Amino acid sequence: MIEQLLEQFFEHLRYERNVSEHTLRNYASDLEQFYNYIAPPDPQTGARTPVDVKQIDHITIREWLSSLHTAQKKKTSVARKLAALRTFFQFLVREGVVELNPAKLVATPRLEKKLPNHLSVEDAIRFIETPDTETDLGKRDRAILEFLYATGVRVSELTKLNLNDIDFKEKLVRVTGKRRKQRVLPFGDPALHAILNYIAVRNRFLQNAPPEERDEQALFLNYQGTRITTRSVGRMVDKYIQICAGIHNISPHSLRHSFATHLLDSGADLRDIQELLGHARLSTTQIYTHVSMEKLIEVYDKTHPKA
Repeated sequence: MIEQLLEQFFEHLRYERNVSEHTLRNYASDLEQFYNYIAPPDPQTGARTPVDVKQIDHITIREWLSSLHTAQKKKTSVARKLAALRTFFQFLVREGVVELNPAKLVATPRLEKKLPNHLSVEDAIRFIETPDTETDLGKRDRAILEFLYATGVRVSELTKLNLNDIDFKEKLVRVTGKRRKQRVLPFGDPALHAILNYIAVRNRFLQNAPPEERDEQALFLNYQGTRITTRSVGRMVDKYIQICAGIHNISPHSLRHSFATHLLDSGADLRDIQELLGHARLSTTQIYTHVSMEKLIEVYDKTHPKA
């Protein structure tokens, strides 16, 4: 029974809520782990003891979370698994399978507020300008870094971009974010020039792919001529961290954080930044006010005569 309910839930996520494949995999992994806890498969046959979802209560869920803590799972991971259970049981309530959501009675682990890593304006520019634009690969990498900083898009959003998403004349890009929500973002001349320089050599990348694997629409390609992946962008960023002296502990996402922080420091409204980043809730964007406050305190300590 529970297998059928899980299958219906995944269809609901895929077709009604339009979640990404990445999010779907996380839900599937987290719920499978819970299922393995309440009904572990027989090592020999793989058979499970039948489970009635109506019998699953908040105590069972707490015991599972306790086992995860004992296994030293990160609090962020435990919180995500609890969120997956809450969503699953909320679906079951909606479908009339259960009356109450037992996962709502379980408190979310208290998470430490981790301020996002970001670069100073000077370091961001220096890092973006690291690729050797005399090479085809350098042109592509410079375009990727310029675009990440110019728009604040997530790496997953950047890898989905197609050529027809870019309006070169108006310097606008149509981005498909979480839950397939679209937003239109502006970008500046440095990003425009970097992209045009890359597009001039993009066809050389495309020719490396077998005809049946070519994606004529993909904006950013890997050296094999196929659409670039988030993992490839991560490796590319790591490469330039090694080259660029004084730059440490950053990821592709750090350029998104830098984008938001620099806008806020320059006087941009928090709600405008929320729109640009594609955040569903303003509370998610408010983390950047903490980053700016840290900078303000640092400046105060360095400059005030009685600080």
